[in-house]
Amino acid sequence: MRAVQRACESQPAVGDHDWPVGRFPRLVLRDSFVLGGVRITVSDSTAPLTIIDIARLSGVSKSTVSRVLSGAESVSEDAREKVMAAVQTSGFRRNDLARSLRSGRTGMIGLVIPDIANPFWADVARGAQDAAADENVSLLIFNSDWDPERERRHLLALTQSRVDGAIVNPVRDGLDEIARFRIPLVLIGSSAERFPQLPSVGSDISQGVSIGLDRIVAAGLGMPALLVGDAERTARERFVAAVRSIGEVEGWPLDEMRLEDGHYTVDGGRAAMNRLLARDIPRVVFAANDLMALGALQAIRSSGLRCPEDVALLGFDGVPAAEVSAPSLTTVAKPSREIGGRAFELLSKKIAGEPDVPKLSLPCALIERETLPQPNYPRAVSTG
Repeated sequence: MRAVQRACESQPAVGDHDWPVGRFPRLVLRDSFVLGGVRITVSDSTAPLTIIDIARLSGVSKSTVSRVLSGAESVSEDAREKVMAAVQTSGFRRNDLARSLRSGRTGMIGLVIPDIANPFWADVARGAQDAAADENVSLLIFNSDWDPERERRHLLALTQSRVDGAIVNPVRDGLDEIARFRIPLVLIGSSAERFPQLPSVGSDISQGVSIGLDRIVAAGLGMPALLVGDAERTARERFVAAVRSIGEVEGWPLDEMRLEDGHYTVDGGRAAMNRLLARDIPRVVFAANDLMALGALQAIRSSGLRCPEDVALLGFDGVPAAEVSAPSLTTVAKPSREIGGRAFELLSKKIAGEPDVPKLSLPCALIERETLPQPNYPRAVSTG
C-alpha cells in the first residue's frame, strides 16, 4: 500500500481536486495518476476490487489475470509476476462466492463431531483439517454434543451454506433421514455401521479389544470389569460384544462380568468406578475410553488403593493426557488423526463422483505404560 501511495504522490495532478478512494483505505489520491507506465483513473467507489482492476494495474488482459489466479500454467512468468505484484499491492481478494457459483464448488467442507472437548475428537478434527489444508480446502467444524437435534441443525446449516460435502460422526437416530440433506457424506465412528450404504472410516474395535484383553490375560489378571458408555450408543454395543466374544474363548464366566455404565468423560469414569468400588474391588478394569479410565484412576487413588498393585487399569483411545497421568495409563490407541485424514480423502473422492468409495476399518495399537502389571508368563501380544 505504501508503494502505491508513493507512486501516486510522485505523479503530477491531472485533475484539480482530491478524491477519497474506497478501494485504497486511509489514502486520499488525485483523480488520475500513472503507475508503472499505466494511467490509472481513480473513483470514489467503495466497491471491492475486481479482476478488471487488477488487469489495469498490471497492464495485462482480464483473461490473463483469471488464468494467473486460477493457477493455470499457460501464462508467461513476466505476466504472472505483474499480476501477483498488483494483487499484493492492492490487497485484492478473490470473490469466492462468484467463483463457486460458476464452478459448483465452494472449496469448503463440514465436519460434525460429537464432543470437541474430547482430545480424541479434537485429534480427528486435526487430521481432517491438515488433509484439507493440503488441498486448499476450508473446514467448518461443528460440535453436536451427542445431541441428534443439534446434529440435524448443523447438517441443515451446512447444506444451506453450499459446502461441497461433510464428514459426520452420527449420534443415535440423528441421521435417519440422511438422504434428504443431499450432500456428499463420509461417516466416522462406530455408529457409521448403521449406514452400510455410505462410505466411512473408523477404528477396528474388535481388533483393539482383542489386543487389550491379550495384554490383560498375559498379566494373569483374568476377566476384567468394564466401564462403558451410554447404553444407547453403538460404540458401547461393539465394545461389550467384542469383550464377550473373546471371553467365551477364554472360558470366562460371562454372567458374572461386572459392567458399569457412565458418560464418556472423566467425571463419568470417576462416578462409575466409585460405584464399582462400593460393591467390591475388581482386580482389573477395562474402560471403553481414556477419559473414563482417567476418571477411574482418580477414584482408585482417592480410595487409598494402588494402581496397578491393587487395581489394574486399561484405557481405550490413546489421548495425550493418558501419558502424563500418575501412574501413566496403559491404553489401546485408535488412529484418531489418520481417521480424520482418510475421511477427507474419501470425501474428496465422493465429491469428485468416483464410484465405489470404500468403508475403511483402521487397526488399533497397544501403548504400554504403568497401569497394568508386567506379563507373568509368555504370551504373544499383538500390537495391531
